[in-house]
Amino acid sequence: MNGQTVVVTGGSRGIGAALVRAFAAEGATVVACARDEEALAAVVDDAADVAAGPDAVQGVHADVRDEFDAERLMETAARAGDGNGVDVVVANAAVIHGAPGEMPMDEESYSAFDDALRTNVRGVFATVREALPHMPADGRVLVPSGSVAHEAKAGMGAYAVSKAGAEAVARGFAVDCEQVVTVVDPGLVATDLTGGNGHDPEDAAAQFVWVATDASAEEIDGARVDRKAWRKATR
Repeated sequence: MNGQTVVVTGGSRGIGAALVRAFAAEGATVVACARDEEALAAVVDDAADVAAGPDAVQGVHADVRDEFDAERLMETAARAGDGNGVDVVVANAAVIHGAPGEMPMDEESYSAFDDALRTNVRGVFATVREALPHMPADGRVLVPSGSVAHEAKAGMGAYAVSKAGAEAVARGFAVDCEQVVTVVDPGLVATDLTGGNGHDPEDAAAQFVWVATDASAEEIDGARVDRKAWRKATR
């Protein structure tokens, strides 16, 4: 990925942190954002060990709930690296208000519901919308999701609703834009959002790198790429 610029939102922990390191190891210039500046700085420092150069990994304090932050993030990323725009965007930033399986819909607070949709749905919309003006026609947008987006599971509350919404946003962009937009489902990954259950985030990051690079654009555009499809294509 030498010469390419990748933007990762929600890059301070979990899958996001693993993505920053994975894309940096592939030679890309990586611009990551998060609300937690201290945690983000630690991720950037760690990824610098495998990066192509001293300025190949950058952290930007930004909140995807704010479209002006998203705009500033993409303008910063477009000037990074070779200054020729943004090649790949991973709209990874997300929140969950409670423990998985312990958030019944009939007990969900209005504030939790509103923030989940503002971050996990509107945040994806703002991220992609502000990125597209800086992306080439063959750019790729990756939207993380999970099985809860289309399979009802008890106690997943607004988080499940938000993931279904995020997938709908991705499909809308896929049919309206020339760039490749795809949903990536890495399965259950051990992060704060899953209570530490699942497989290693580094393993999940490898799936995202494949979708961003080697996966057929025609096959993944507007599609949903799960862990099984990735394993089958790369075994």
